[in-house]
Amino acid sequence: QVQLVESGGGLVQAGDSLRLSCSASGRTFSGYAMGWFRQPPGKEREFVAAISRSGGSNYYGDSVKGRFTISRDNVKNTVYLQMNSLKPEDTAVYYCAAVGTPYSSNSYYYRRDEYTYWGQGTQVTVSS
Repeated sequence: QVQLVESGGGLVQAGDSLRLSCSASGRTFSGYAMGWFRQPPGKEREFVAAISRSGGSNYYGDSVKGRFTISRDNVKNTVYLQMNSLKPEDTAVYYCAAVGTPYSSNSYYYRRDEYTYWGQGTQVTVSS
């Protein structure tokens, strides 16, 4: 079992920056690829960013490419999402997710059904 806890959400204005954190516990964090997803009000949960367990590979959704950066610290058991140039359409509940990748240190995943563990989410609201 892996327990994930997101933090860092809040209310910001358009153009501001915010950094989300996701703290993991329970298993060896460095054995898991991580991802961030978000669910805007009334919409489906969508992919935001993913990072391999080594941190050497990452991948972004088109709507956040160039504005968001995913990173991880395998000593602190934490994955981050740095969000810059925020827009009102970034308003959503943000979730982190984990999937064990015992055979590949550079794999990342962008489909919801590929992830095993999920956090409870943190609200990000961007006002115009």
